[in-house]
Amino acid sequence: MSRIAGRFTRVDSRRRARKLVPRKNCWTIAEWAGDRTPDGMQHLLGRAKWDADQVRDEVGDYVVEHLHDDEAVLVVDETGDVKKGIDTVGVQRQYTGTAGRIENAQVAVYLVYAGRRGHAAVDRELYVPRSWTSDPDRCRAAGLGDNTEFATKPELAARMVTRFLDAGHRAAWVAGDEVYGGNPRLRTALEERGTGYVLAVACSHEVTTGAGRFRADMLARKVPKRAWQKLSAGAGAKGHRFYDWAVIDLTDPRPGSRQLLIRRNRSTGERAYYRCYSPVAVPLTTLVRVAGSRWRVEEFFHSGKGLAALDEHQVPSWSRWVTLAMLAHAFFAVLRANEHEGHPWPDELIPLTCDEIQRLLITLVNRTVFDPVHRLRWSVWRRRHQARSQTSHYRRQAAQA
Repeated sequence: MSRIAGRFTRVDSRRRARKLVPRKNCWTIAEWAGDRTPDGMQHLLGRAKWDADQVRDEVGDYVVEHLHDDEAVLVVDETGDVKKGIDTVGVQRQYTGTAGRIENAQVAVYLVYAGRRGHAAVDRELYVPRSWTSDPDRCRAAGLGDNTEFATKPELAARMVTRFLDAGHRAAWVAGDEVYGGNPRLRTALEERGTGYVLAVACSHEVTTGAGRFRADMLARKVPKRAWQKLSAGAGAKGHRFYDWAVIDLTDPRPGSRQLLIRRNRSTGERAYYRCYSPVAVPLTTLVRVAGSRWRVEEFFHSGKGLAALDEHQVPSWSRWVTLAMLAHAFFAVLRANEHEGHPWPDELIPLTCDEIQRLLITLVNRTVFDPVHRLRWSVWRRRHQARSQTSHYRRQAAQA
């Protein structure tokens, strides 16, 4: 809290931010914090004067300071949160991997810093579809600026990587899925900065070799058996994730080393393809390590939503909610890294997880027992508010009828 306290101009905002523990909505947050009503928390997240982007920068500094790794990978990916209605900023019917289908959802792109000691998000950008940017009145009503312009997900990714590097931080690699690997502008932007990347591409993606231009899947069929190597893409929940890997050099007049990396599932034979770039040639094991780092962002989405309520924002300022949720998750990630490094655990125990650390903190440190009056007062407040909402809803229905 001491790192971000200076970003809040008023003492009441600082104190309220200190008490904020991400929960489902401002009602549950305020009840947990001991407030009589949710008005203060709603004010902090909606109308109070503080810059979420400045706090975001502090989060990035905090993560890099405590999880620093010279071979760190910046992993970029998007996640969707299914929403009801049409008023939530950026919402529309669109595909989201969270649901696995087209849903009414809000999508955001995140940048995760992944090193040997741990991983945490350092930046975020909300994806605002054209259906919003073409309607200034709708953007204004949702709290977006009148000059909000449409940006693709790869453009948002490039914006975040540039911002991270311009802040003086270093990252040797960037990883991402096909949405980002198939975008030549993002790849060019990374190459111009001398930042290596391992970005997934579709099987139909075309590359140029010394023998000509081919689709990725066509090249994979030409790889001889002796060229495949069994390597681990990193440890998972059930042990190391072993695949067969092959790499093909690509031709390009520009400086740097470029390859097509191919991954083959040892059981099903299913293949995945990656465009790779590095300022100097690197061994296959390095490319495999970077490709395997991409799954860290999925772990962040899972733990960020489960531990820090990353997807539970129900306030006008999306950026404020997710920034504080990112800080909460980073706090858990740093605690976990410190515990793993400083305490040798016996073989019969797994090291502390972020979930277990949260459980211990709530039980042993942050557990506040409120008297029955506090609980009953909140029960009355919720039911009174719900009664008003119900009456208002029925009146609106009657007027429309």
